Amino acid sequence: MTRLSVNVNKIAVLRNSRGGRDPDVVRAARACLDAGAHGITVHPRPDARHIRADDVRALARVTAARAVEFNIEGNPFAPPRDGYPGLLALCEETRPAQVTLVPDGDAQLTSDHGFDFARERDALIPLVAAFHALGCRVSLFADAGADIEAARASGADRIELYTGPWAEAFDSGTPETALPAFVTTARQARAAGLGVNAGHDLSQANLGALLAALGGIDEVSIGHALIGEALYDGLDTTVRRYLAITEAAAPRV
Repeated sequence: MTRLSVNVNKIAVLRNSRGGRDPDVVRAARACLDAGAHGITVHPRPDARHIRADDVRALARVTAARAVEFNIEGNPFAPPRDGYPGLLALCEETRPAQVTLVPDGDAQLTSDHGFDFARERDALIPLVAAFHALGCRVSLFADAGADIEAARASGADRIELYTGPWAEAFDSGTPETALPAFVTTARQARAAGLGVNAGHDLSQANLGALLAALGGIDEVSIGHALIGEALYDGLDTTVRRYLAITEAAAPRV
C-alpha cells in the first residue's frame, strides 16, 4: 500500500506570516498522525521561509516517539547560514528515516524540477553515502523521463517523481499527455531496484488516477493541497480522505 506522508510546511508559512507560535506546526503534525498519516515531511530551506531548524528538531521528537517516518527534504549542496546548519548537519542531529534530496534554490518559489542525474551523479555519490552513514534512506527528486541508470549509480534507495507536470495536465483536462512518461520512469526505477515515491501538487482530485496508473508507489508526500483542503474540512477529515484514496487505488503494473 502507498504510504502517506503529510508535508506541514504550509502550517509554518501561515505561522511565520504573523510571527509567534500559531498555528502550531507540532500540533498540526500530531493531528495528521492521529488521523492515520504514516509520516511527516518537512522541507527546511536555508532562508527559513517556512519550516525552521527548531521545527525540524521538535518534529523529530514527535515522530520518534510515535515510531513513524520522518522525511526531511532539502538541497544537499546549499551551504549553511545563520539559523540553518545545512541539510547533512540537520539530519545528523535529527536522524530522519528518510532524506529526500532536491535541487532547489532560494530563488525558486517551490521545487520545480528534479536532478540532472547524468551531470550531477558524481557529486551526489558522496552525499548519498554520507546520509546512508546516518542511517537515512535516500530518495532523489526526479523528473519523469530522468536518467534512471545514473540515479541508481548514485547509490540512492528511491526516486521521488516530481508530479507538477502531472497535476498541470490533469487540471487542463489532458492527463494522457503527461502520464506515459511517469509510467515509464516508475517502471524503469523499479526494474533498477529503486523504490518510487511521488510528490508535488498532488490532490484529492488527481491522486487516485496517478496511483492506479503507476502501480507500486511506495510513498506520496502531500502538503499544499492537503493543507488547503483542510481549511474547509479539517485536518482529520482531509487526511482520512487521502488515506481512503491510497487504499482504494488499484495498481496496474
